[in-house]
Amino acid sequence: MPTNCSPVTELLRRWSQGDKDALDSLMPLIYDDLRRLAHYYLQQEGNAQTLQSTALVHEVYLRLCGQQDPSWTGRAHFFAVAAKMIRRILVDHARTKSAAKRGGKIQPQPLDETLTVPAQSNIDMLALNDALEELATFDKRKSQVVEMRFFGGLAAKDIADVLGTTEPTVRRDWNIARAWLYRRLQGEVE
Repeated sequence: MPTNCSPVTELLRRWSQGDKDALDSLMPLIYDDLRRLAHYYLQQEGNAQTLQSTALVHEVYLRLCGQQDPSWTGRAHFFAVAAKMIRRILVDHARTKSAAKRGGKIQPQPLDETLTVPAQSNIDMLALNDALEELATFDKRKSQVVEMRFFGGLAAKDIADVLGTTEPTVRRDWNIARAWLYRRLQGEVE
């Protein structure tokens, strides 16, 4: 391992090699980044959200602890996995809230075109999840790009590294997927 790798990368490498203490050393280094992501996505849910940023980060931590033989390729890969976990937690929480309403229907909300900037409108996590799953059935890479960018806050360069593609391809995928999702959540795509 090169001596110029970041502490986060080194801890991820050690964790991948079976050092369980590496996760405990890693969390203080990434906690603020995870909390910032959690706060952003909880803001998207609006006042109806009952989860707190800290609780969401702690749930991510618990799920990370449960990882069997993780094989991290670097910081970007780690945050891509964390983004997937955040998405799943928010979707699970939204499903639980929906079920608690005894069949009350959640009305889809529009997906703001500037997903990476906090928006005033709320995003229906269930509708977004369903749309992402539908997108993945015919273009998995575009779905992964949205997940990593929207839920993980990853830059195009980091996403390109994780997916083994180029930055222009990631930007193109992001623009196409964002437009498709916007139309899908508006009910314009069947």
